[in-house]
Amino acid sequence: MELTVITGMSGAGKSQTMGVFEDAGWYVVDNLPPRLLTDLARLFVNEGTVDRAAVVCDIRGGEYFDDLGEQIDITATQLGVEPRIVFLEADDAALLNRFRETRRRHPLAATGTLQEGIRRERAMLAGIRARAEIVIDTSGLNIWDLRRTVAEATFAPGERQRLQILFVSFGFKYGAPSDADLLFDVRFITNPHYHKDFAPLTGLDPDVAQFVNDTPEMAGFLPRLESLLDFLLPAYAAEGKSHLVVGFGCTGGRHRSVVLAETAARRYRGRPEFEVAVSHRDISRAMLRAPGDADVTPAAN
Repeated sequence: MELTVITGMSGAGKSQTMGVFEDAGWYVVDNLPPRLLTDLARLFVNEGTVDRAAVVCDIRGGEYFDDLGEQIDITATQLGVEPRIVFLEADDAALLNRFRETRRRHPLAATGTLQEGIRRERAMLAGIRARAEIVIDTSGLNIWDLRRTVAEATFAPGERQRLQILFVSFGFKYGAPSDADLLFDVRFITNPHYHKDFAPLTGLDPDVAQFVNDTPEMAGFLPRLESLLDFLLPAYAAEGKSHLVVGFGCTGGRHRSVVLAETAARRYRGRPEFEVAVSHRDISRAMLRAPGDADVTPAAN
């Protein structure tokens, strides 16, 4: 199994680093007492259910933190699992600013100043820092730069997290999805519902899709939509965003929005940097009656 120990200075970004590993599918344990490291690794090895784990061990473990180096050696010797150490650090000015902004108390500053706590912690961590395979200085990094830097430093290109994109179709009459990051109202496109043959169908039917694609509104909208998404989606991925929900809404969520969601998904599915899924939230809901077609379409809820 792969085992990574995340450690370093308080306020240097261990929580964000933990999130990067979680998003990449690793089993993550926060604030693990170092004495439990070998036992945890042994459990994973014997059970065979976890093949990639990351644990955060730092000075919150108090007096037990001194055992970290020894436990790393024991894990390697007894189990044949060589833990990789990722060490997060930052300069004193950056750490001071972060603690002042968050108003959190430094673990070693209970009886002294913040500066003294940082100094003591840096001295305590000197030994484990010297053993670290990866040392990341987060002093000048914002959250997204930090996450990207961690991913680039710790994962091979093929292992890095892909942006998960969910294209959702919905009907505005049932409310917009609350988790949408991007939302497009496509009710300006000619509605196939009022075409007698199309009312009982959905945007998954080829004839309905062809009808929507042939509208003059679609001809003007689609190239602009694709240009916008071609710019935004790689930018979100580069920023370190892990999930993105793109919503397309029409009146009932059965025709136009379905066609747009499927069209967008086809464009980006298969690209190595994206993981694409589609959801048609309201496609199975009862239809509105088309004028004069009460016998053809069922009544609305």
